[in-house]
Amino acid sequence: MRCPYCASEDTQVKDSRPAEDGAAIRRRRICPDCGGRFTTFERVQLRELMVLKKTGRKAPFEREKLMKSFEIALRKRPVDRDRIERAVSGIVRRLESSGETEISSEQIGLQVLEALKALDDVAFVRYASVYRDFSHVDDFEKTLSEVAAKIARDPGDEG
Repeated sequence: MRCPYCASEDTQVKDSRPAEDGAAIRRRRICPDCGGRFTTFERVQLRELMVLKKTGRKAPFEREKLMKSFEIALRKRPVDRDRIERAVSGIVRRLESSGETEISSEQIGLQVLEALKALDDVAFVRYASVYRDFSHVDDFEKTLSEVAAKIARDPGDEG
């Protein structure tokens, strides 16, 4: 693994441990040339996925972009990092095992919405406001009433 600081090809693994509920291996590395320390993750990738954008453009699927979407929606919300990792890993597993190599951005967005609905109602509304392109207060009211109905059905499961 190349050092991100000095580009040396000769880095050493100092520690390895399971991550993401065993779906990945987290490795702490050190560069003997510059002394830089960094972390890498090793995951199984079943197939190369391409995201089909609304514009028709195709782009390689990036797990990091998916994680960033969750982090933005969940900013300053009391959700454990492990729960976010499990949600992202679950979405990636479902996408990879779907048998499709091209996944629409809409399909991914729907899975993110579903996962956020289970994680945190505020994050769900934040993401929905962008994903569903809210343009009026009525859009928020409709989504909030959906959330309120969910809370009424599941009173012990409030985010």
